[in-house]
Amino acid sequence: MKVKPSIALIGGLWACCLFASSSTFAMDADEAQALAKKEGCLKCHAVDKKKEAKSLSEIGKSLKGKPDANAKLIHHFTSGEKVKFEDGKEEEHKVMKTKDKAAMQNLAEWILSLAK
Repeated sequence: MKVKPSIALIGGLWACCLFASSSTFAMDADEAQALAKKEGCLKCHAVDKKKEAKSLSEIGKSLKGKPDANAKLIHHFTSGEKVKFEDGKEEEHKVMKTKDKAAMQNLAEWILSLAK
């Protein structure tokens, strides 16, 4: 005799997997802010107002909705590309010391969440 899995069982397993995966990648704002502070991001960037450089919320707004937003932020954290200031000055962006990809992903998601 063949036993067919019930729709309820399959749906329940799918829901468990979905819940587990979404909680695994839940953004932690406190952790992201702590990393931004530790890495020195907050020396030039404020969360919601302009400092030497754009605010993190302004950066989030400029990238929000773009399919490659997270990848662009992580590239910016790790590449050391030159950045240009309003006064025309250019300098290399500081490269993050952490190599923890999950922490960088969390920081990128937090910055994107600041877009209002």
